[in-house]
Amino acid sequence: MPSHARPKPSRIPRTLLRAGLVISAAGAAIAAGGAATATAAPAAAQERSTDSGATASALTGALVNSLGGGVGPVKNLQVNPLANTPVDPLANAVSTQIADFKPVGTTLLTGALSDGGALKDLPLVGTLTRVLPG
Repeated sequence: MPSHARPKPSRIPRTLLRAGLVISAAGAAIAAGGAATATAAPAAAQERSTDSGATASALTGALVNSLGGGVGPVKNLQVNPLANTPVDPLANAVSTQIADFKPVGTTLLTGALSDGGALKDLPLVGTLTRVLPG
C-alpha cells in the first residue's frame, strides 16, 4: 500500500486525554464514596416509609454524602507537585509597575500554586469549589 494512501492516525491532544482521565478518576471516586455510604447505612434506615417525600429526601441525602466523600478529597489535593521545591517553575514571579499605578505581577495567579495550595485555595476556582459538598 503506498504511503500516501495510508490513513493518518487520529491525534488526540494530551490535554484532552488528561482532562478525560481526571474526570474518570473523579467519577470513580464519587462512585466509590457512594458505595461506601450505601453499605454503611443501617438496615432500619432502609425500612423507612415508602412515601415519595421520604424517598426523595433519602436520595438527596445519599447523593450529597456520595459527592462529599468523592469530591472532598479532590478539593484538598495539592495541585502543584513541585510546590515548595527548588525546581518549582511557578515560584518565578514577574511584576511591573507603570507610572504611579499599583504594581501588577504573576504572583496573584501563581502564588497559591507555588505555596502548595489545593484546588480550594486557587483564586477563581476556589470560590466555585465552595458550592461542592465535602
